[in-house]
Amino acid sequence: MQNSKTMSTWNSGVEQGTHVFHIRGYSHHRSTAAGARMKSILSSTFPVGGHQWAVFFRPDPDGVNSGDEIAAGLVLATKHAKVRASYDLRLVDQSTGLLVSVHKEAPREFHFNEKHPRSFISRFMEKRSLFESPTYLQDDCLTMECTVTVIKEPWKTETKPFPKIEVPQSDMTGQYTKLLEEKVGVDVTFSVGGEEFTAHKVVLATHSPVFKAQLYGPLKEAGAAPITIEDMQPDVFKELLHCIYTDSLPPLDYLNADDRTDMIRHLLVAADRYGMERLSLMCQSILCENLSVQTVATTFALADQHQCDMLKDACLEFITCSTAMNAVKRSQGYKNLKRTCPPDVIEEFEKASKFRKA
Repeated sequence: MQNSKTMSTWNSGVEQGTHVFHIRGYSHHRSTAAGARMKSILSSTFPVGGHQWAVFFRPDPDGVNSGDEIAAGLVLATKHAKVRASYDLRLVDQSTGLLVSVHKEAPREFHFNEKHPRSFISRFMEKRSLFESPTYLQDDCLTMECTVTVIKEPWKTETKPFPKIEVPQSDMTGQYTKLLEEKVGVDVTFSVGGEEFTAHKVVLATHSPVFKAQLYGPLKEAGAAPITIEDMQPDVFKELLHCIYTDSLPPLDYLNADDRTDMIRHLLVAADRYGMERLSLMCQSILCENLSVQTVATTFALADQHQCDMLKDACLEFITCSTAMNAVKRSQGYKNLKRTCPPDVIEEFEKASKFRKA
């Protein structure tokens, strides 16, 4: 089942920026003669959210050098703009660099209109003693930091495939095959029917408990002499190594149909001999798929000999469903069955034929 995964993003439409504003020579702005109007101080403009802004500061909010309050705030400097924004104005502790918020403005609309100055200026009043405290005013310098948050229309992205990383298929089989073919690091030699085969102990032991005991257990053979394998043909042992290193049956393309079936039978015997259950089941599956009147008797005898109950049951089911029992009895496999198998096995085989389905 395919499982597609996609993604999209909802963006809140918020942009934020911070500007640091230093006022040096602060006392100069406080030394204006009594009764004279003091000018406002503006920072340089800075961009946030596609608009220009400036920090506003005025020591005499009433227009004269008097009183115990000052005015500060934020100015929209982009002409003919209409923006919704909020800001946070903070004083900088000159000794520690820590920030203390003196005013947080909730989101409001800034609308640049020269006829209505209040529309593009957000101003607040604060105690002069706070701004002129030695904590914040040192060496005749006052530092403010203003963070502006511009609120835009929210937007969302188009749906697109979720990012994924493709993991290539495992090439472990190919690597083990290459290891066997190149004979790199081989540490054990087998002599089979006059031919020698090299392999890796750890690979054999991983796939076969019998090889594990033979190579690493109390039964291991001492010395570096080749280990002799009796009762097995060299070509069968070669294909057995292929099965061990690749965890699969060999293609056997070089053999005709009958010889391929014989090789599968030999590999089934080898699988039973070396305790390789998976290989045994693979062989049983192939033999089951290729049951015929010519092979069923031989396969039945083999299954009985090596305790392959599922394959044995498949043979009996084949006979029960077959209408060609006479042809089965004429096969060489049936003759071999009669000659080599115990009477009870022959009886079980022949009994199944008597209950074949119509």
